[in-house]
Amino acid sequence: MECINEVKVEFPSKSANEAFARIVAAAFVSQLDPTLEELADVKTAVSEAVTNAIIHGYENRPGIVTMICRLYADAVEIKVIDKGKGIEDIELARQPLYTSRPEMERSGMGFTVMESFMDRVDVVSEPGKGTEVTLFKKFKSVNPSDTQKTGD
Repeated sequence: MECINEVKVEFPSKSANEAFARIVAAAFVSQLDPTLEELADVKTAVSEAVTNAIIHGYENRPGIVTMICRLYADAVEIKVIDKGKGIEDIELARQPLYTSRPEMERSGMGFTVMESFMDRVDVVSEPGKGTEVTLFKKFKSVNPSDTQKTGD
């Protein structure tokens, strides 16, 4: 699978930047002319990943969140990376209703939401070093002949 375009953005770990990340991802993915539903799926998953980085990775302390978006002919891959506290037990963290911040009344559904809207969600994390969440979605709406216009 050949990457046809890529963008990298970094922003402070402030909750206000979650909306910024959603808009960046949506604008970038729009090059493939996804359906409104596909676009909403990407925005929702990005929102969850960025929120997790801010709330759980940095625990609302200052830090930098990096988002790398890669376009393919009919798909997108989005990495959300933090250098925060990391996840000790990834499998536990991916369980529905599990939250490491119960005092904040978190629902514990972040990874479940990401997995329901994306085709694949990969998580790599090391305690004390940070977390990288990779979101992947293939677009059913993309006509292979339309991908030629992305090279303009």
